[in-house]
Amino acid sequence: MSNTDTENGDEPEKPNINVRLTRTFLDDIDTTWKEEGYNSRSEFIRDAVRDAVKHPDLTRESWKEIAAVEHARRTGDSETFDRDEILGDE
Repeated sequence: MSNTDTENGDEPEKPNINVRLTRTFLDDIDTTWKEEGYNSRSEFIRDAVRDAVKHPDLTRESWKEIAAVEHARRTGDSETFDRDEILGDE
């Protein structure tokens, strides 16, 4: 969390915003946040927006690939690697 997120250690202000989505897209969001273990729709959407803002250089395809890998990891459908294997350390 950056310094701009909190003031004197207090909870940051979280103003409400309105976003219009199709019912189908909202249903997809609801399915996804529940499957991915988020506590709420808002928490999931905050993470998605935060990622988009903090990593604007990643393309939509990059995010889809990251999401697919993360989903496979969470469901146990992927091979696991340790840090040394990824970084090539010996």
